[in-house]
Amino acid sequence: MPIRTRNRSLSVRSKKDSSSEKSAPKHRFTMASLRGIQQPDLSKKLYKIIKSENHAIGAYESAGRERVAIAQQLSEWGESTGDDAISEVSDKLGVLMAEIAEQEDLYAQTLEEYRGVLKQIRNTESSVQPSRDHKAKVSDDIAKLKYKEPQSTKIVQLEQELVRAEAQSLVAEAQLTNITRQKFKEAYDIHFAATIERAEKQIILAKQARRMLNLLDDTPIVPGDTHPAFEETDAARQVLNNAEDQLRNWQPNLEPIHTNAGSLGVGATPGGGLTGNGNSIYESEVGHNANLQDHPAYREKTARSRSGSGERRVASGGSSGSSRLGGEVQPPYPMTEAERREVEHAGVI
Repeated sequence: MPIRTRNRSLSVRSKKDSSSEKSAPKHRFTMASLRGIQQPDLSKKLYKIIKSENHAIGAYESAGRERVAIAQQLSEWGESTGDDAISEVSDKLGVLMAEIAEQEDLYAQTLEEYRGVLKQIRNTESSVQPSRDHKAKVSDDIAKLKYKEPQSTKIVQLEQELVRAEAQSLVAEAQLTNITRQKFKEAYDIHFAATIERAEKQIILAKQARRMLNLLDDTPIVPGDTHPAFEETDAARQVLNNAEDQLRNWQPNLEPIHTNAGSLGVGATPGGGLTGNGNSIYESEVGHNANLQDHPAYREKTARSRSGSGERRVASGGSSGSSRLGGEVQPPYPMTEAERREVEHAGVI
């Protein structure tokens, strides 16, 4: 993880000639829309996580800005006390507190990168949803046709289409699980590494702040006496220098996150898969039907679908998937009243 450098100031006290100027607060761009409702079912939960993380990042940034403001207020209060020791120590503490707040902002920036990786999983889930929907639709069409017109020749065509849809789904699901596992580890590797970096750097700053406090003599005095002049100005500056050096020399000491995802090809499958043109998974698979005919699942399912399915339907006089209760054929899917009257009129029931 790269080490960030900073431009440290020896004071956070505001200048008198610019005290009336206030920096404009940063506002995060948010959009209240129906985008969450329009998300495919498969990606809705992750969409909510990503959106919630966006609010959390905004809270970290807001907290950092508030802590910087508090550090400045502390310094200005110390100056107003008229106590040279309090003034010097509070000013240097304000510098350290502002640097602690800066770590919150850097942490929020890294969390944005973590959110970006989660979005890759969400986009893949959105791409797989059409493949699942198409497969389910073909299955429903076959079930309805077998019930209404069990001898229709269109059933064979739909069964072949279902074989293609299942082959497409196999590839899409493999890509989904590969990308999900890889990007899940990558995202939370970034997340927790940033959490450790923020914590360890804030510990460094907090320890130096405690050393700064030890420079203040709090020995009680009797009325009429005064504390001796503050002689720790150089020591206070040295505390700041030590804090800066420790931050500059900080190195991450993390347990590595192991990954075996290096063998994934362009299509997020070992060897490259069938995609890689930048389209969604479903769109890419539909455009490669010729390749899918060589898929093992396609050959196996096609052989089964052509093994006399039409003859079995003629011989049995109905669909092999239907059941008879009380002499009546029950449809394999929910029927509306209009569909039931249509079937009764055709003489099926």
